[in-house]
Amino acid sequence: MKDLYNLTLEQNIFLAKKLIVENIYNSARLEGCNVTFPDTQTILDGISVPNLRISDIECVLNLRDAWKFLLDNITKPFELEFVCKINSYVARNESLEWGVLRTGTVGISGTGYVPPTPVRESVVQEIERINNIENVTERAIKYFLWGMRNQLFWDGNKRTSTLCANKILIKEGKGILSVKEQNLREFNQRLTDFYNSNDYTVIEDFIYDNCIRGIDFK
Repeated sequence: MKDLYNLTLEQNIFLAKKLIVENIYNSARLEGCNVTFPDTQTILDGISVPNLRISDIECVLNLRDAWKFLLDNITKPFELEFVCKINSYVARNESLEWGVLRTGTVGISGTGYVPPTPVRESVVQEIERINNIENVTERAIKYFLWGMRNQLFWDGNKRTSTLCANKILIKEGKGILSVKEQNLREFNQRLTDFYNSNDYTVIEDFIYDNCIRGIDFK
């Protein structure tokens, strides 16, 4: 796997800010939030949207705050404390606890896989192992998938993992990871296969080919 983009940090931050509404919308849809793109734009503009659930509005606002934290702290080390802070934003007011590792059992709908309760020392070791992957794009995709499958938190794991993958990419100028709505059905099918098998090959090429964006300079 090779990096698709080689941007400066400033260029990548510019890209992230330019696509912020789309990225928030895609992340919300990825986790089943029932909003449209115009709804997302309107909420972020600070205007009320009638007939939307409060939880859907909070999902969008939480993602806004998580993205702000990510970009304000983009050069900080990628470690468990950073991951927990991202979750503290995205799962705020919608989870048993947010910003701390899950302490009980959860299941994943549509699969027979039951992720083990995370052990802090093991999570730290795995993040360190992923951080040692030389290729940045591969590193980001690996964390994205590992974070979702292991369900480190009570809720918001897809959103947390998406943001963390983007932290890895943006810091090194390698683009943006975002699952577009048009790719969501196939992505979810492949993700289910990955959950059941722990076989990264069933989905990582799909993410590489369809979910990494950057700036193509002429």
